[in-house]
Amino acid sequence: MTLCPARRKDLYAAGAAVLLFAVAAVIGHLIEQGDGTLRLRWPPLYAHWEPHIGPGTPAALAVAVLIIGYGPVIARQLSWRPLVWASWGASMAWIWSLALIDGWDRGVTGRLTTQYEYLRSVDEVRDLGATLREFSSRILLEAPDPWPVHVAGHPPGALLTFVGLDRIGLGGGAWGPVFVVTVGASAAAAILVTVRALCGAQTARRAAPFLVLAPAAVWIGVSADGYFAAVGAWAVALLALAATRSVRAPRLAALGSGVLFGWTVYLSYGLALLALVAAAVLLAARSLRPVPWVVLGALPWVVAFTAAGFWWFEGYTTLVERYYQGAARVRPYGYFVWANLAAQVVVVGLATVAGLRRAAGRQVRRTALVVLVAGGLCAMLLADLSGMSKAETERIWLPFALWLLPAAALLPERDHRWWLAAQAGVALTVNHLLITGW
Repeated sequence: MTLCPARRKDLYAAGAAVLLFAVAAVIGHLIEQGDGTLRLRWPPLYAHWEPHIGPGTPAALAVAVLIIGYGPVIARQLSWRPLVWASWGASMAWIWSLALIDGWDRGVTGRLTTQYEYLRSVDEVRDLGATLREFSSRILLEAPDPWPVHVAGHPPGALLTFVGLDRIGLGGGAWGPVFVVTVGASAAAAILVTVRALCGAQTARRAAPFLVLAPAAVWIGVSADGYFAAVGAWAVALLALAATRSVRAPRLAALGSGVLFGWTVYLSYGLALLALVAAAVLLAARSLRPVPWVVLGALPWVVAFTAAGFWWFEGYTTLVERYYQGAARVRPYGYFVWANLAAQVVVVGLATVAGLRRAAGRQVRRTALVVLVAGGLCAMLLADLSGMSKAETERIWLPFALWLLPAAALLPERDHRWWLAAQAGVALTVNHLLITGW
């Protein structure tokens, strides 16, 4: 079969991405064997080599086959609201099946209950006011009672989420992952809503199967960053609905967007970069009308946390100091500044890479979809250049990487099943050959 020039270029782009990842892996292994400064067992990913199958293997294969075979047709024919719910449900099935390839204990409950994680710190929060007042003073390693790595690395909203679950009877190692997967899977629905508001229903339907069958699911299901990404995605979705006036109460949608944006910056410091995705939405919609309402929605979080004793900027500057007390002190910027991007190849998948190539073409340069994707890409690049993301970006950058996935909608429909198979192949290969962590 003869391929047209555009389709050949898609394959070249995918091949170049595979080569980039391979080079990062080879050079990373050489550096790690030489001086150990990467602090990674299987660079550029935070993972270790362990070929295996598990109880989730048959389910993951079945979900992949069903979405590849029927996803594009269902996305075209199903009415809109059922499609949004179906995308959420199918994404959840894909995430769960991938997580269970590693088994229940190692692949699900163990991820949130290690010595570094939030669930081990839940019982320490007995007085909420005292916790917030002393939060920043416990970030540094030399503090009398320092927080574990990931609690120290985030604002208190991340820890308080799991404290809240515990207080309503959903504590322990099972409910945390259930919450993360359920909320994290909704990111596919949120991005679908955003794409429809900005780019139209046809483009959203073309993107839907790629939002579901994303290799990013490997990390959404087993890290709190999947939850962070979903909160950010719904904040952007509500902003898009408000900016395009696609709902009856656009001001209320903008207010809700602000509430979620305000919460995201107290979940992860890096999510402040979602402002670039928000700016892309406003640019694509050519409207600034939602901005005052977004600010109004976010302001109560700032007031509440500050009044309670946690000042965001103090927490961030203290975190920077803590960051360079750990592995970041020896991890080489010169490697990670490009290897971080190589790691994203297995997060967004080859279909997204091919879609990004098309997004860079002259024919679609000014479309709303390209502007939206560019917002996510700019956020990722700024995070990369900051030097505050040395390794583990396969999970840390999920809130930005997910906004690259809609680029696959630019691929020819006749090729969608092949590209979906490539997406599934990446995720299945990673989860069967490596044990991922965070």
